[in-house]
Amino acid sequence: MQTQSRVSSARQQELLERAYAYVLQHGLTSLSLRPLAHAIGSSPRVLLFLFGSKEGLVQALLARARAAELEILNQMPPGGSREDFAGVIRGVWRWLLDRQHRSMLALWLETYARSLVEPEGPCADFARKTVEDWLELLAVRQPGSLRRSRAGATERALALAVLRGALLDLLATGDEERATAIVEAYLGREPGG
Repeated sequence: MQTQSRVSSARQQELLERAYAYVLQHGLTSLSLRPLAHAIGSSPRVLLFLFGSKEGLVQALLARARAAELEILNQMPPGGSREDFAGVIRGVWRWLLDRQHRSMLALWLETYARSLVEPEGPCADFARKTVEDWLELLAVRQPGSLRRSRAGATERALALAVLRGALLDLLATGDEERATAIVEAYLGREPGG
């Protein structure tokens, strides 16, 4: 029986990756099991068996999206100075600007918004968890003394707000120059200013 469980788990992971690629292109809003299953080489019945329900599949997809998001900051070096922190913000921004990430970012935005308007739905807590994840990972990239201060908490919250706002502007308009200017204006100001 354990062998069958491992096979199901491997199959589940394989289908999850295929489904994730599918929702990156098509989004979650109008996700229907039949077209999804057909596109990824499965059946609605198999998806329901492996994930328990459509909501279970959506939650697995959101967990996969969250893991991809966390990979972004985990690739950034730990900070030790204000300049290092600024370098991390620039590095994150370069990653966000990369056109090959636009479909993932659009999915992130869709899921973020759904978690706010459907707080009891399958996207519940996604926005809150995303904010917590990013703030925690930004904290690690701040100088130790700043990290533990109220000013440090405010600085990383401001950095996240600027990145998120510039990203929304970028996704809405495609204006990379203006969005980058927003990030650079934040980085060029005096701390606490």
